[in-house]
Amino acid sequence: MDRATSPTTTLIGVLVVVFLLQVVVGLFGGSPDAFALAWPLTERPWTLLTSVLAHGGPLHLATNAIGLFVIGLVLERRTEPWRFYVFFFVVGAIAGGTEVAVGHVLGNEIPVLGASGAIFGLFGYVLAGNRLTDAIASRVAVSPRVAIVVVLGVALAITWLTRGRRVALIAHFTGLVLGLLAGRAHVLRRPGSTTARDGDRRRV
Repeated sequence: MDRATSPTTTLIGVLVVVFLLQVVVGLFGGSPDAFALAWPLTERPWTLLTSVLAHGGPLHLATNAIGLFVIGLVLERRTEPWRFYVFFFVVGAIAGGTEVAVGHVLGNEIPVLGASGAIFGLFGYVLAGNRLTDAIASRVAVSPRVAIVVVLGVALAITWLTRGRRVALIAHFTGLVLGLLAGRAHVLRRPGSTTARDGDRRRV
């Protein structure tokens, strides 16, 4: 895919622009949480999207940009740009919304921002929707209940490895679970393309 039309590089550019906009808003006395998602979700519904693009600082932005670059370039070869964008924003919004909702229930209402939930969704998709995983799944018969337990177990393990101060673990976990499920369902697959089980032998 041409880098000029690459959804991955386009999104990274948007992340940088939004961060610069955050800096400008801050210089003029705006709230640092202007782009962040907070409870109640219905009060500022547009932040379901802006929170996915905004970041808490240069390091936060750089870390997510690198993750998006590495995972995004792999996945964008296997789908269409519009599917990539929709998946990124939908998973990011759900992941952030879940983080905020759980925080509200637990009495820990902290505004959320960052693309990591969406990026974990992309990672989960690549992890579950590749040829090796398809080949293994086609040879190991498991019940839906066992499959769900495996997905949750993998998501919990990977999420635990990313734990740290001020890390939105619920968003990471949610994005990863959504990505794993979407990857097994191949929801980003181009119309007319096939999976490894159907004879697909293209390199990813």
